[in-house]
Amino acid sequence: MVITSSYGSGSPVTLVAHGLGATPGEARVPASGLAGTRVVVTLPSHGTAPDAPPGYWDYGRIAADLATVEADQAVGVSLGAAALVRLLRERPDHFRRVALLLPAVLDQPRPAFTLQQLAELTVGPPAYVEERRQALTRLEAAAVQLPGQTAVDDAAQLADVEVPVLVIAATNDPLHPEDVAKATAAAFPNGELWLVGSPSPMITHRTEIRHRLVEFFAG
Repeated sequence: MVITSSYGSGSPVTLVAHGLGATPGEARVPASGLAGTRVVVTLPSHGTAPDAPPGYWDYGRIAADLATVEADQAVGVSLGAAALVRLLRERPDHFRRVALLLPAVLDQPRPAFTLQQLAELTVGPPAYVEERRQALTRLEAAAVQLPGQTAVDDAAQLADVEVPVLVIAATNDPLHPEDVAKATAAAFPNGELWLVGSPSPMITHRTEIRHRLVEFFAG
């Protein structure tokens, strides 16, 4: 169901799962600079991937798709982070290390959102803003199906996940609440939280995030 693109070579292999409405260039950003091979997943209705089939937008179904990619470690952003949390619940030792960027949901449903809201909250260079707004036009079904869902039924279900998990969160981001990030980091026995003082850290703190991920995955 998913399309993958590989960058770099050798070990380790890092799976990269993007957020909802991510542009192809944006999807590659979290793993840039990491050693080894980066396998960037393109979910349905994104980039060159075909439109999602009816009923696709379910964290469990997305997690199952991510599980088909052989990788040693993983990075997930927003939607991708939620799917990785679900995958870790099902397979606690599936990865050696996991980084979760801007988690939006854990065991409480996220509020409903519209694609217009997502577009209005997009910031950055004009070309990127326009590209992202175009990408969102294919995701009406996701905006309907994802609100009301949770990554896990209960955060306690993650107590058996002993691998190191780094959670990178933003302040004052209405789509990725600080409290969700804190709860996510606390749910993992070896969870670590890094709170960035910006509502858009993937833009304002891109270099710092890259350095932190490199250090984290280096162990």
